[in-house]
Amino acid sequence: MDLTAFDTTTWLIIGGVVLLLILIALYLRWSGSRSPKAVAQVTQNGISVKVTYSQPSKRGRTVFGGVVKYDTVWRTGANAATLIELAQDVRLGGNRLTKGRYSLYTIPTLTDWTVIINRRTGQWGVSYKEDADVMRLTVPTRTYTPAAEQFFISFEPQPGGVNMLLTWDETQAVVPIQKAA
Repeated sequence: MDLTAFDTTTWLIIGGVVLLLILIALYLRWSGSRSPKAVAQVTQNGISVKVTYSQPSKRGRTVFGGVVKYDTVWRTGANAATLIELAQDVRLGGNRLTKGRYSLYTIPTLTDWTVIINRRTGQWGVSYKEDADVMRLTVPTRTYTPAAEQFFISFEPQPGGVNMLLTWDETQAVVPIQKAA
């Protein structure tokens, strides 16, 4: 038996296994989602809302008018369409919306946003179907500083309800949610 050949083969196998383990570790480290999943929720003033979405990052890009085109339906996040869950009936911008699960889309413009509540949930990307719209409303935007690197959704209390805030870069859309009478 040639021990030199056995030693060379053994070392090649060990080296290959070590290299494979290093490559797997690097893959796992760097293959995480560039747009991680997030949840924003609030229970306040008789309203309970949960929003599940993904958080894209700016990464040096122009966000509105660039990554997110103006006057075009946006999934309001990344990856799967944003999901909004209402534990009770509410009013969005004065319009009644029954409790349930909906997809949340938006159409950003330079001056305001159109918020779209759509009954089709579980969509990936922008597989949006207008015929499933439950409601559309136009909401104001305001300047947000400092610029948000990563898109996020939050809530602020208001008399009789909350504002859902959609924030990215230097833009924040304000969606008023009130308890249904």
